Amino acid sequence: MSASRAAHIVVDLGFGDAGKGTLTDWLTRRHDARLVVRFNGGAQAGHNVVTEDGRHHTFSQFGAGTFVPGVWTHLAHSTVFHPLALRVEARYLAERGVQEALSRVTVSERARVITPFHQAAGRLRELARGDARHGTCGVGVGETVRDALAHPEDTVLAGDLRDASGLVRKARAAQERLRGALEEVLRLTEGLSDAAPERALLEDSGVSARWAEAVRSIEPLQRVVDDAWLGARLRAGTTLFEGAQGVLLDEWRGFHPHTTWSTCTFEPALALLREHGFDGEVHRLGVLRAYATRHGEGPFPTEDASLAPSLPEPHNGADGWQGGFRVGAFDAVLGRYALEVCGGVDALAVTHLDRLTSRWPVCDAYRAAPGQVGSGEDSTLVREAPGSERITALRPSDSERDLDWQARLTRALARCVPERRPLELGVAPEARVERFLGWVEAALGARVTVASRGPTAGDKQPRG
Repeated sequence: MSASRAAHIVVDLGFGDAGKGTLTDWLTRRHDARLVVRFNGGAQAGHNVVTEDGRHHTFSQFGAGTFVPGVWTHLAHSTVFHPLALRVEARYLAERGVQEALSRVTVSERARVITPFHQAAGRLRELARGDARHGTCGVGVGETVRDALAHPEDTVLAGDLRDASGLVRKARAAQERLRGALEEVLRLTEGLSDAAPERALLEDSGVSARWAEAVRSIEPLQRVVDDAWLGARLRAGTTLFEGAQGVLLDEWRGFHPHTTWSTCTFEPALALLREHGFDGEVHRLGVLRAYATRHGEGPFPTEDASLAPSLPEPHNGADGWQGGFRVGAFDAVLGRYALEVCGGVDALAVTHLDRLTSRWPVCDAYRAAPGQVGSGEDSTLVREAPGSERITALRPSDSERDLDWQARLTRALARCVPERRPLELGVAPEARVERFLGWVEAALGARVTVASRGPTAGDKQPRG
């Protein structure tokens, strides 16, 4: 094993928004990393970084280490690539003083590509669900994965971006295929004003050629690389692997159907390291906020709207497809579940510690009488004792891919009432932080080695 080679994998243990971006920025600087690898998800990511000089950017496809000069981003084959969103993001970064960001990006030739038609299809499906919406970011990641699984031979891959005429043919085929598959969705969305632009995209025969022409602006011949490129870079020094979304949104371990079409655990990053025969040190860092959050629809046991005024959210609004930003008490039950399904961590990082007050809301268990939960759903809950109302854990499925189990778990959570209580932390800010982190370590059985008291790299402190 080479001491000069190391991989740091950053994964959110919640529903997202825990601070993966700010931790990636800090770790990049701390370890002098030259490469950030995005290994799951796609353009739906929103990782906020604030620099010491006050610049702010919400990183979507660029790695969150991009503010550091000379740091590259690689979008691995396990990601879903939105080429025009990358172009837009590069312009935003240029406005923030990073002029050459696009020249520091590579994309695996095997990465699946979001076309305008996949984005439109995903939005139309969500509109057709009405009040039963699942929660979507509206950029087409799920629809692209769905289509790729059903039609692997016709999937638009990043390698196809290098051939303009072939790209147009594949995009037109996707347009026709999706239009046919969405017959019922198109019926349900007829007359909806929000659906009109998406429906128009599916009908416009000229979109494919215009899109392919626009894609040329990212210079695919320079951006798209084979997988050997990553292997060589991994051998050159320290690499950051920046996860997207959160373990509780994982396609197989999240609370179905309010999940993403992506594996959000450490596994995709570990698989890339195995694929390239990486022989350096590997560090798995799980990230949590000091309180629970969820952006959009889906189960959220400890949600407490009364906390929102005291926990302002400067970078996550309620606009767009995703919906409202919700907050609640720190949930140790969900934390333990996330740790179990992702195979544990080497360490934890806890962010937003500057928000702590002398009496801080936490939850270490739920309550639900056995008779209130159906027998199928009750099997997903771990009770303190047989017949007890107190629930101390969620039981993962024995199978890694059991959506029926995850749906039962979702229904069971809806019946659970959180045991909220105030944690007495005292008046002195530093004492509050240490008391809270000590409680987190005891509740989750994992070490906290990074404490974040604000949005910048300077607000991060290593902890023994």
